[in-house]
Amino acid sequence: IFSIVVFGSIVNECYVNRDSQDPELLCIFNENESACSYGIAIGIIAFFGCIFFFVLDLNFQQISSVKDRKRAVLLDLGFSGFLSFLWFVAFCFLANQWQRTTMSKGVSQGADAARAAITFSFFSIIIWVSSA
Repeated sequence: IFSIVVFGSIVNECYVNRDSQDPELLCIFNENESACSYGIAIGIIAFFGCIFFFVLDLNFQQISSVKDRKRAVLLDLGFSGFLSFLWFVAFCFLANQWQRTTMSKGVSQGADAARAAITFSFFSIIIWVSSA
């Protein structure tokens, strides 16, 4: 759920026009396209990873080999640890870019979405570490 909030809020409200004459959309995180792209990418990776491991957990009882079960559990552990790190980087990167952002009319319109993305990035760290 947190990954949906992060990439959904960035996609929907974190791209704004610099002014009314310029049709180009800019990322509100210090006009750094990498910040928005990273948040979206991590959110999508986490979402699809959750779906994959949910299906794996549903079919876990049907895995007969102990070695295959061990691999599935270790894969889940590794993925959770890796995403914990990626969410930590996302939180630090988004918070840093948001701190450097100068407030303007366009930025203030998407400020709540940017704060939500940063907040849920932080919450995602806690969730993925507890999952690992």
